[in-house]
Amino acid sequence: MDNAGRTLVCSVLFLDIADYSQKPVAEQLQLKQAFNQALGVALEHVAPRDRIILDTGDGAAITFMGDPEDALFASMAMRDLAGSVPVRSGVNLGPVRLVKDLNAQMNIIGDGINVAQRVMSFARPGQLLVSRSFYEVVSCLSRDYASLFRHEGSRTDKHVRAHEVYAVVGATPAPRRVDEAEARSESTPQGAARWFSGTGPLGLRRSALAAAPLAFLLIVAGGVGARALMPGDPPARLAPSKAGATQPAVQPPPVAATPAPVPAAGSAAPVAGGGAAVIEDSPKQKKLVARVDKTPEKARGPGRLELAVAPWGEVLVNGRSRGLSPPLRVIEVAPGTHKVEIRNSTFPAHVAQIEVKPGEVVKIQHRFR
Repeated sequence: MDNAGRTLVCSVLFLDIADYSQKPVAEQLQLKQAFNQALGVALEHVAPRDRIILDTGDGAAITFMGDPEDALFASMAMRDLAGSVPVRSGVNLGPVRLVKDLNAQMNIIGDGINVAQRVMSFARPGQLLVSRSFYEVVSCLSRDYASLFRHEGSRTDKHVRAHEVYAVVGATPAPRRVDEAEARSESTPQGAARWFSGTGPLGLRRSALAAAPLAFLLIVAGGVGARALMPGDPPARLAPSKAGATQPAVQPPPVAATPAPVPAAGSAAPVAGGGAAVIEDSPKQKKLVARVDKTPEKARGPGRLELAVAPWGEVLVNGRSRGLSPPLRVIEVAPGTHKVEIRNSTFPAHVAQIEVKPGEVVKIQHRFR
């Protein structure tokens, strides 16, 4: 395989038969046969080139080389097909290294499979748990997927390492890709409503773009109606001429409009662009001095951390875990001083003290060697 010896970020499903070693050998054989049969059915929709299966004796570990959806569908299908087999399941998205074992067969090692085993150990028989890194990626793929997860809180393993875990609840969704699911949903009335609530060109909502022509027509129609209701100009009076023909009488000159009153000296008046205007006395004339707020129209919101970590690392900001990078790329933080720590189970941690200003983007790059 071309990927042998490389470190990849993959989804790993770790399965375990609860209390397997405490059962008689004859019962172990029956449980393992039922387990293997259910697992074969659950992996039918995953191409063999997109998965690596390791037999762990009392369970299995499956690495999914393709879409994270494959791991979601397979794990939920296995949970439903296990039946009387007490299976505990855990899924994690993290880095793994592909190596060959003594039999020249492909094997997987690394933090990705280790964390999957830890997450599985927190599950009850028949329960499916996933790590925070897997939840953050899959829940963003579709609105349907986000409703499948329930936060279970933080769990600590035997190595005193905390893990945020999420339980997968609900029925197994039909195996389909995200774009196909979105295409089907947009053909329904609920899908049309989602389409209108989405964002169109220039960041404008599609509902606003669709309503703009209608609003323009209503404004034009209102103006025409108002014009029709206004009284017309009085007809011109005709004066007799010497030849007996009638000609329009000369209209009186229009009355000059009364100029707007000038504010008194020292008083404030509004000006365009915000701020205030003050009238000051001058020997020649009164001048209008505008005091406009010159503060730049820059967002005063939170700052951002842009991450570039290789090959991978767990990012902690002020001691709080914010996820695994990659896939994590951007983190929003409040303005001020922050302690950023990037951990990798193989290398020493990287710690940096940074100062973030409002609206500022700070780039953090680190390669573990």
